[in-house]
Amino acid sequence: MTARVAAVVLAGGFSGMVAGGALAQSVDCNDPQTQMAFNLCAQQDWQAEDARLNAEYKRAMTRAKAYDAEAYEGLAGAAAALKTAQRAWIAFRDGNCAAEAFTMKGGTAESQVYYGCMAAMTAARSEELALWLSY
Repeated sequence: MTARVAAVVLAGGFSGMVAGGALAQSVDCNDPQTQMAFNLCAQQDWQAEDARLNAEYKRAMTRAKAYDAEAYEGLAGAAAALKTAQRAWIAFRDGNCAAEAFTMKGGTAESQVYYGCMAAMTAARSEELALWLSY
């Protein structure tokens, strides 16, 4: 896919990470040619997986609330448990990927490693929620 992407290299934190901003370039994520392109494409991959996760979580929360509505007195709690689990998972994912990105700390591929980790872990969590929904 070719994407019109705006990028700014951030100072501090994850050096080299990209976000919306002033430097625009066309990037073909099917064939990235530069490290900046790899970084941008990794970020886009994560954003796509994050959108998928949000949809799966919404479906799972709807199901959890339905369980709670049908539960006998004192047996509800599926929605609260799912919310607690998701918050804990997000903290774990974010910390895990920050640690993984240290393998490239200060290098041009740092954000590629970070967003690659974020995308992979987020995709796996989406699959977990989809599996839970299949029960």
